Amino acid sequence: MASKSPVAAPSEAHSLALGQQLCFALYSTMLGFNKVYRGLLKDLGLTYPQYLVMLVLWERDRLTVSEIGEQLFLESPTLTPLLKRLESAELIDRRRSTSDERQVVVSLTSKGRALRARAKAVPACVASAARCSADELRSMRERLLEIRTNLFKNAS
Repeated sequence: MASKSPVAAPSEAHSLALGQQLCFALYSTMLGFNKVYRGLLKDLGLTYPQYLVMLVLWERDRLTVSEIGEQLFLESPTLTPLLKRLESAELIDRRRSTSDERQVVVSLTSKGRALRARAKAVPACVASAARCSADELRSMRERLLEIRTNLFKNAS
């Protein structure tokens, strides 16, 4: 696996120190995000993974399960239980495609569309909890997306 530019190797003593691991910094930060989101999403009746599905559908309604999965980096066996719970909450409908019976099309219900208005404050609340400016958040997001792209390219 080749990298774009040489990166200085960490010293042997620090290479396996937990506090030096980027992956742990990201993981533990995500735990903090999850705590913040849990409180915000409780009022919406959503878990964080369900919120991600709703974000995808609020952006573009009437997607297949595979299209949602591609955007969220989730496989169908992981996504299907989330969709079933959202359907039970009457936020989405799932129907077999009329053009291809193998595909399931997911659509927002009126209740699911209405929930979007209540969710609008969530991103600002998360930004406030992180105590970051809009520019800082944008910059971090862009860099993380670059890192994600590189990791997927170089994963074996």
